[in-house]
Amino acid sequence: MSKVFTDAKSALTGLLHDDMTIAAGGFGLCGIPENLIGALVESGTKGLTIAGNNAGVDDFGMGLLLKTRQVKKVIASYVGENKEFERQVLAGELDLQLVPQGTLAEKFRAGGAGIPGFYTRTAFGTKLAEDKHTHNFDGKEYVLEEAIRADLAIVKAWKGDKAGNLVYRKTSRNFNPMIATCGKVTVAEVEQLVEVGELDPDQIHTPGIFIDRIIQGAKFEKRIEFRTVTGGAASKKDSPIRDLMAKRAALELRDGYYVNLGIGIPTLVANYIPAGITVNLQSENGLLGIGPFPTEDAVDPDLINAGKQTITTIAGSSFFSSADSFGMIRGGHIDLSILGGLEVAENGDLANWMVPGKMVKGPGGAMDLVSGVKRVVVLMEHCSKDGASKILKSCSLPLTGKGVVNLIITDLCVFEVNLLVGLSLIELHPGVTLEDVKAKTEAAFRVAL
Repeated sequence: MSKVFTDAKSALTGLLHDDMTIAAGGFGLCGIPENLIGALVESGTKGLTIAGNNAGVDDFGMGLLLKTRQVKKVIASYVGENKEFERQVLAGELDLQLVPQGTLAEKFRAGGAGIPGFYTRTAFGTKLAEDKHTHNFDGKEYVLEEAIRADLAIVKAWKGDKAGNLVYRKTSRNFNPMIATCGKVTVAEVEQLVEVGELDPDQIHTPGIFIDRIIQGAKFEKRIEFRTVTGGAASKKDSPIRDLMAKRAALELRDGYYVNLGIGIPTLVANYIPAGITVNLQSENGLLGIGPFPTEDAVDPDLINAGKQTITTIAGSSFFSSADSFGMIRGGHIDLSILGGLEVAENGDLANWMVPGKMVKGPGGAMDLVSGVKRVVVLMEHCSKDGASKILKSCSLPLTGKGVVNLIITDLCVFEVNLLVGLSLIELHPGVTLEDVKAKTEAAFRVAL
């Protein structure tokens, strides 16, 4: 029986019903099944539970299903740039189950492999692990997570053959390989559909056994979720203090390090990698390469680093799935994570993913990073917009990780964090006095300038 269908609408015929669970591949807007999503919207199917890394943006990707009110629940790791998604959650109009990004990737992989559950260190001691079973392995507590098995999985690949074998392109692999396996029925759309035998068997990422139906997509917009450009009017994001913070963080890099950079100020660190050293930059959506990354005018949508920066050709780079990416992270293979924060406590607790009732961005990969990497550096402003200290005796916001921060770099100073002695002030930025820091820091600290 042929797996090939003429278009997205026909490929979904007989598969859709209200109140079903649909898993969709992609990371941001990279590698999303655009044509199948469009057919889902046109179908009018309602009461959907959608599972994936995120839910697109307001007017594209899975966000279109939120706009038409076809969704009752979302299982995701990141709300991202989707304002309607966030609005519906805060208004209580949408059920949201947030899952750490690496845990989510593993849930899909486990679902496709017949593994009902697994233990992970990620999220232990945080709000996302409440009411979940934990177990101690070798003196550390781990959280039991259940697999995800969807009624329907939809994925997108670069090339596919009529037997359903798939090849993904660069970072568009991301969540697609795991989601392709976790559906009771899986439908794939490809940019190029070829005859059986035309694909190199050694280059196939998803074997055809997992794919039930396949189409060649009619068109692909390949939008970019969020692009940062330089030049033009100066803004807060171009401020000298942000560059100073990034330069200071770059001093934490060592030759041969494998490093993950978060969104925001941490991204700037790639611009200040010290001369004479080689740093391997790792991205959760499936990219590892030698930095600093070159900058070119041309933008390749399949090489967008989760909206963090534009990436073109990288010498010595490799591409892989998000599940493999978080295997590197959880397995302790990443030397350093530099990420942002909303609050840090004097014992090294970190909060950086939500403000109850005001903002829900989701944990993304941060919970995995802080529980799995060897060293954590937080880059953030010292005070919030209302002047309140963000370095506290204890965090008031939901935690990302307990006792995980090793170094804090703010727009005023640098703190070292030690679980035994607490915070130590080790550096002041130019023009900043000790009295300035004391006045703007709630947490207790010792002075070790």
